[in-house]
Amino acid sequence: MINKVDDAINRLIAQFHQDQTADGSWNYPFEMGIVTDCYTIILLRMLEIENEEKLIKGLVRRIRERQQSNGAWKLYKDEKDGNLSVTVEAYFALLYSGYKHEHEPKMQAAKEFIIGKGGISRTQLSTKMMLVITGQYKWPDFSIPIEFMLLPETFPINFFDFSVFARSNIAPLLILANKKFTIQTKQTPNLSDLLINEDDTFFTMEERREWRSILDVIEQGIETLFGLPEELHQLALTRTKDYMLQRIEPNGTLESYYSATFFMIFALLAEGHGKRDSIIFHAVNGIKSMICKIGNNPHVQYTTANVWNTALISYALQEAGVPFHSPVVEKANQYILSRQHHRFGDWALHNPNILPGGWGFSDVNTINPDVDDSTAALRAMALSVGKTANFLPSWNRGVQWVMSMQNDDGGWPAFERNIDKQILTLLPIDRVEDLVLDPSSPDLTGRTLEFFGNYTNITKDHPMIKRGVDWLLDQQREDGSWDARWGIYYIYGTWAAVTGLRSVGISPHHPAMQKAMGWLRKIQLADGGWGESCNSDKENHYISLPSSTRTHTAWALDALIATATEVTPEIKNGVEFLVQEKEAAWTRNYPKGRGMAGAFYIHYHSYDSIWPLVALAHYKKKFH
Repeated sequence: MINKVDDAINRLIAQFHQDQTADGSWNYPFEMGIVTDCYTIILLRMLEIENEEKLIKGLVRRIRERQQSNGAWKLYKDEKDGNLSVTVEAYFALLYSGYKHEHEPKMQAAKEFIIGKGGISRTQLSTKMMLVITGQYKWPDFSIPIEFMLLPETFPINFFDFSVFARSNIAPLLILANKKFTIQTKQTPNLSDLLINEDDTFFTMEERREWRSILDVIEQGIETLFGLPEELHQLALTRTKDYMLQRIEPNGTLESYYSATFFMIFALLAEGHGKRDSIIFHAVNGIKSMICKIGNNPHVQYTTANVWNTALISYALQEAGVPFHSPVVEKANQYILSRQHHRFGDWALHNPNILPGGWGFSDVNTINPDVDDSTAALRAMALSVGKTANFLPSWNRGVQWVMSMQNDDGGWPAFERNIDKQILTLLPIDRVEDLVLDPSSPDLTGRTLEFFGNYTNITKDHPMIKRGVDWLLDQQREDGSWDARWGIYYIYGTWAAVTGLRSVGISPHHPAMQKAMGWLRKIQLADGGWGESCNSDKENHYISLPSSTRTHTAWALDALIATATEVTPEIKNGVEFLVQEKEAAWTRNYPKGRGMAGAFYIHYHSYDSIWPLVALAHYKKKFH
């Protein structure tokens, strides 16, 4: 067995050597289905930018290749029937491209699926917003007033109570709603036949009631604090526009997020900017700069994942025995060092007494750091600190920043402290908590504890560590698992929690650890590995895939290794699954990451190599 493990480790190391780019990073794709591909066709057509041979035709091919036999498109392969919102987006984009026509059999099949699922009025909020902007839907007769931007942080609901991801999308939408802006061209398709009932409105009656309960609080606050003079309205509009413009990244995108940039472009048009305005031109080029190639077709990434990929791969290589002073790791770590943040971002509003020192996710992220990327970067640098002079100051700033980000409840968030105001969950949006909140999560808390326990000299009885452990233990589910925020789903959360707790001294014999190990053993599949469906995330209980994935197997295996004193049958079978590369073809592109339940799933092209390398390296280190 050990020879096979060595061979597998060496293959993965060789792959990473080969794929490293000239700047030291790895730019494996961050693939999010076809949604961004659809929106890019719509965006270019509405801006009347022709990009036929290089981009639009390729995006059309990519979208068409993913259509199901029933006419629908899916977010992931075992999603039942298909996804209504994605199908509407694909149908609209293909029509708008001009290369596909309504009467074609496959387009007819898509139309029948949409009508069978209730039409465009049953799509999710972001799809409806795109349809409103493009004139397919009337703006709702009420919206959050733009004066909302002026409410102070002391008010029960204010703009900065929302997560940074939500804010970056809400700001342009506030401008668009304020102007009730729509735009059409001669090529704009007409989807009116997909409105099933003439009285279909943007919100159902129940949603209208729920929105009103929130809007009443906001509107009363605005009236009480300001009254409604015209000067305040203009001030709010200016502040909202400034919020966007001040957060444009070097490549022209808003916070490096695709959706925020898409809506920002139309908000600027609503504000009177021309289609060839320099900010819009720069934003479109920023979107184009995030295009990668998957197979023979282009894919527009939601963002790039270079910092995340590079930090994880540098760490994985070092775990597998590649020296920190080897050229591949040195180049990677110099790249990581160059991407540490030096600017204050929105995070400082809720955490004002610390200097910048975190890392972001994408290659161009300069103001929106997150805890997970920061601990990943610090792991990668750990062995270089003290050996290379320029790493120590960065290390100290990074560690201090991560420590300062602990929430009051003891866990760690992604981007900002204490963004967990439960009144916002009353908003009638599907899985609203994923969109508007940034609470402590088991995966982030577990991974942060793992970093502190294994890579710093912070003692196990430090109050910060104890609070983190207490919070994490309190989050364990009845079956022994933990859920997650950024991965699929219970396997990811359980791996992060177990390895985190173990690193800060929680015994393998602790009841929580025993319960978790029992759960992992119970869900192991007959092929020797583990595999979890994205349906777990939607249904809020564990749902297995019919066969295993390399990534899920590596996570489960790593958790078992962390708590084992000998090679158990479960560990042996999991290792064999990885070294024999048993994974079925259909699971190789299956999403392992998540952004929002039912809407945003991520296939990291790096994961099926990173996590098996980590698990096999830990197996070899512990048992041979």
